[in-house]
Amino acid sequence: MSSMRTITLNNGVTMPQLGFGVFQVSTEDTYAAVAEALRVGYRSVDTAAAYGNEEPVGRAVADSGVPRDEVFVTTKLWNSDQGYDEALRAFDASTAKLGLDRLDLYLIHWPAPGQDRYVDSWRALGKLYADGRVRAIGVSNFHPEHLERVVEATGEVPALNQVELHPWLQQEELREYNRKHGIATEAWSPLARGGELLADPVVTSIADKHGRTPAQVVLRWHVQLGNVVIPKSVTPARIAENLDVFGFELDDEDMGRIAGLDRGVRTGPDPDRFG
Repeated sequence: MSSMRTITLNNGVTMPQLGFGVFQVSTEDTYAAVAEALRVGYRSVDTAAAYGNEEPVGRAVADSGVPRDEVFVTTKLWNSDQGYDEALRAFDASTAKLGLDRLDLYLIHWPAPGQDRYVDSWRALGKLYADGRVRAIGVSNFHPEHLERVVEATGEVPALNQVELHPWLQQEELREYNRKHGIATEAWSPLARGGELLADPVVTSIADKHGRTPAQVVLRWHVQLGNVVIPKSVTPARIAENLDVFGFELDDEDMGRIAGLDRGVRTGPDPDRFG
């Protein structure tokens, strides 16, 4: 496999461009999946309080034999823990489950605008960052208006915005907003859900052209766009396959054909309504 690429966040911290996600991975399967991911070369793991699997993630990292400073660990603040004091307590709970003194990246999972507490939560994340308890702070599922509000209130620009992003929902305007403001874009659900995207004739024909799998083509598309990407799997062969996307390159025609797949279709909730 080719060497992992990294990106540099707006505070100078570097993180792997491709990481391992554990959304909807059971507690029972998480330890083995993360252990295998670290064994084959992943150096970034993305979890969340809401996933219920922070504890096995932490155990797998600790047992991996990989030095702690070589593994980039992300977790997220859930909607029910929004608010200043609540967010600080939730961070303590997450780090305890992970068995870590310091996180690499902590995100507000959703803006949950109906609660209207994400600015207070962002202030709490700012304190955690200032206190050296987390190397970088960011958000997830934030639209430009949410981003503008937290920056205006605090002066602190998120390092990263993790959003649903795949060829059917390419979020070009949001990606451009993030880019202009120095915010890294990270894709969750990078392959969409259900496998239908991977059967699309455009994707399969590009895969045949390069002698790669459809999943590798889509992940390579993300990488070439500059996205951070966090595919998930519990199958060892697929875990390794998803990492092996740095040894080939899509040409302009390939990129243009995938750009034409954008439908503006979400597989997950709308951030303006969820929470």
